[in-house]
Amino acid sequence: MKTLYSLIESPFHPDFSVLYRELGIAAERFASARTLHRALQKQPPDFFVGEFVYGWSNNYAGANVSNLDVTIRALQRFAPQAKVIVFMHPREADHIGKLLELFRVHAVLSYPVSEQALRAALQ
Repeated sequence: MKTLYSLIESPFHPDFSVLYRELGIAAERFASARTLHRALQKQPPDFFVGEFVYGWSNNYAGANVSNLDVTIRALQRFAPQAKVIVFMHPREADHIGKLLELFRVHAVLSYPVSEQALRAALQ
């Protein structure tokens, strides 16, 4: 059985649990990146789904472009085979390229994310 980890950091993140079950994917939802990172070390997932939020003003001295940088680095270390799927609000479209320059991302899906688009990314 395939596994999928979702990092839920906003109310925009849709619940696709029915789709995941239909595709035979065991999905776990995490409200905290730290909790997700601990889980990565115990059980690497096949898929990761997270929402891209550009770091307009962060305290990382420019080292990170978004909220997903640290998590994707952890995935590279503990689950290098995991396919990264990014949900994005259309207003962030001008900045997603900065993330894509740094990391391999399997799919970027813009809100509202359709079940059909996510199904295609998972198959």
